[in-house]
Amino acid sequence: MKYHGIPADGLRAVKNKYGDRCFFSQNWPDLAHQWLPMIDHPYDKATSEFLITAPSRYQVVANGLLQEEVDLGDGRRMTHWKQSVPIASWLNNIGVAQFASLYFGRAAGVPLQTWIFPKDRDAGIATFNEPMRQSIEFYNDHVGPYPYEKLASVQNGAANGGGMEHASAIFYGQNSVNGRPALSLVAHETAHQWFGDSVTEKDWDDVWLSEGFATYFASLTLEHYEGRDVFLNQMRRNRTNIFNTERRLPGVAVVQDKPWKGIPNGIVYYKGGWSLHMLRGQIGTPQFWAGIREYYRRYRDSNASTADFEKVMEEVSGADLDWFFRQWLYRAGSPTVEGTWHYSAGRIAIELSQTQPGDAFRLPLEMAVTVDGVTRIEKIELTQKRQSFEIPAAKEPASIMLDPNVWILMDAKFEKK
Repeated sequence: MKYHGIPADGLRAVKNKYGDRCFFSQNWPDLAHQWLPMIDHPYDKATSEFLITAPSRYQVVANGLLQEEVDLGDGRRMTHWKQSVPIASWLNNIGVAQFASLYFGRAAGVPLQTWIFPKDRDAGIATFNEPMRQSIEFYNDHVGPYPYEKLASVQNGAANGGGMEHASAIFYGQNSVNGRPALSLVAHETAHQWFGDSVTEKDWDDVWLSEGFATYFASLTLEHYEGRDVFLNQMRRNRTNIFNTERRLPGVAVVQDKPWKGIPNGIVYYKGGWSLHMLRGQIGTPQFWAGIREYYRRYRDSNASTADFEKVMEEVSGADLDWFFRQWLYRAGSPTVEGTWHYSAGRIAIELSQTQPGDAFRLPLEMAVTVDGVTRIEKIELTQKRQSFEIPAAKEPASIMLDPNVWILMDAKFEKK
């Protein structure tokens, strides 16, 4: 098929922040068909090759491995990139600009590259090199082998911030290159290489399998390298974002039949990620990681649905998780819990109420009971709109904390009566 013309969208000719002309694809979510002849849907995966002829002052980056560069003798150069692993339509990309391209070894056996505007070369090294290495090593160890032939970080002159997870060549907004290690951003976009790129949602209503996964796995990367406190602070911030979004746009679930573009980021990204966190708490960290590895192994370079993911996690954990997925992914809203406690005659009496509209959520809860400087964890399950519990205690506790390890997505107020 031969064609020519000026794309309506998807491939943009712009000037970057330094006023230099450059060209970048921006296909997300369904703009690739504006310049590439294809079925522009995540289920239709294919290999691809780009043979790009451009003025020789430009460097060209794209998916896959570099096959050939030929100076044509007339001031132009032909660059040939080949993507040998099938990918979804929006993941195809090209970047044409004056780059400083750096090849800086391997991590987990994967070649690492940065493609940065020359004036930002040193800042780009500081922004990307170590976070790329950390991210790919963490995911390779915990999820499974990296699915592609290289990992490149590319400064994108057509965007100012954020990133886009193109397979093997991630585009980052030009202002993201600031000389500070961007671990959280890089970990999010790199997680997509496994979830979203390799294991791709079958349809848009399952987009949380991409964005929710990347959000939570970026937080897991922070937990691994920077500690539990940093991780929990991130989860608390994301929880606040969810509640704010649900107040502003009530009635929106993570998975639903309406077009995915109607689902706000606070739900797809943050509640999707929080659902994975609660699943980890429900089945335990070892079983969670075992399920994630099996899910990736089973659907690598393919497509999956929420039902597929649920099936894998049930098989690996041995638990019936239908209630969990129905409650957290298919139901809109989050629980609101209010409660009190008091001590009397060797017993801690606890009263809890769920005040959100509709039915009660099923909430497996931890209580941290501190007596004489020693804290023990008690477990209860709140399944009704109003429920009472009693916990034996030889002495009156100095404090009782609800959900001390931050495992449950709820807006809670809990105090001594």
